[in-house]
Amino acid sequence: MAQIGSLLANQPQKSKEWQKDQDDIERSRAKIANALKDAKERSKKNINLGDDIDTKFNQLQVFGIKLMDMLRESGVDQRYDWLELTERMCQLLEPLAIASPFTSASEERNIRQKDLLYRQREMMELTLLIGRKLLFEGKHHQAVPAAIQSLKFSIDVHGLNSVNLVPSYLILAEANIGLGKLTQADEYLAQAEWTVMKSPDAKDSVRSKLFRNMGLLHAAKGDYDNALRMLSEDIYHASTEWNSNHIRTSGGYFHMANVFFRQNKMDIADSLYTQVVNIWYEYLCDAVDMKTAMEEEANAFGPVLAQTGPKRFLDQTQEAEAIQTLSAVLDMRDQSPKRQPAAISKICLTLAMLFYILDDINKAKDYGRKASQNKDQNESSDQQHSFLRLLDKRQ
Repeated sequence: MAQIGSLLANQPQKSKEWQKDQDDIERSRAKIANALKDAKERSKKNINLGDDIDTKFNQLQVFGIKLMDMLRESGVDQRYDWLELTERMCQLLEPLAIASPFTSASEERNIRQKDLLYRQREMMELTLLIGRKLLFEGKHHQAVPAAIQSLKFSIDVHGLNSVNLVPSYLILAEANIGLGKLTQADEYLAQAEWTVMKSPDAKDSVRSKLFRNMGLLHAAKGDYDNALRMLSEDIYHASTEWNSNHIRTSGGYFHMANVFFRQNKMDIADSLYTQVVNIWYEYLCDAVDMKTAMEEEANAFGPVLAQTGPKRFLDQTQEAEAIQTLSAVLDMRDQSPKRQPAAISKICLTLAMLFYILDDINKAKDYGRKASQNKDQNESSDQQHSFLRLLDKRQ
């Protein structure tokens, strides 16, 4: 009875929070709908298309409109993280800067040219982010048009042979691997590899992503030896760019573990999955400590610090990757005939910390409870106990 009373007491608070979230989402939807309507009306008018700047801006608007319509049709407008991205795109569809009346024609053109280039760069980055996020959420079909738009903007900004086109090629390759279109994926990867080989100054981060995608393609073909060779190159370049225990390197270990899993080499796969979880666990422990300290400081100093806004510990692509990777490892642990409660507890605790820093307290508590149900009392650390106590205090 006491538990029921506690749940009922918390219900009004949860209801208020839920309603606030819904109101925020509805306001964003209305803002996006109005911006989209205005952009569509402007693009239909096709004013001054003899001017190459207006022509390119009109193309930018058309690409942006198509992408936003596609995102809405795929249902992502039900979530605030996607609405945030879409609002950023809306700002890029607003009319180009207007020069002052006293500006010469050449100066006016220069102002508009710079504004257009800025928007093309921003749209290039935004469509890349959208494409990656869709991939990690398993929406391969929707990732293709986002990556195609990103490739077009990259060509506008950097030209046809720039290494900056490689990230778009890689998203297109990975999306086609996910769709089972391996020949198409092979073509995109060949283009990406040629571009990287022609660019000796290509960063290790770019080479890491190239080899990762090549590994995924070989794995999809069932060529596991070459898949492991490519993923080893991925890990080498990621470790060179960051380090061997960085969250950006963990994806290589995860995909390598998947290959060993398919080969039924369970001991090696298990070891690599454990390494992936440990990397995220260590990172998220630090993030939780930082977030808790920042909240305590904000409570102490009040609205002065609150004005700076919340700190993001992961970008949106990393958030999607963390959720996808850790959830996949948990599913495999849960379904394994050799149940490992301590390992399951650590994954659940890692997911609880992840959702805590993403401010999804309900999910954090759900995973926290599952971590408690599976934990070994003899192996639990003070840090684990303190985090679970912290979750218990949250509404």
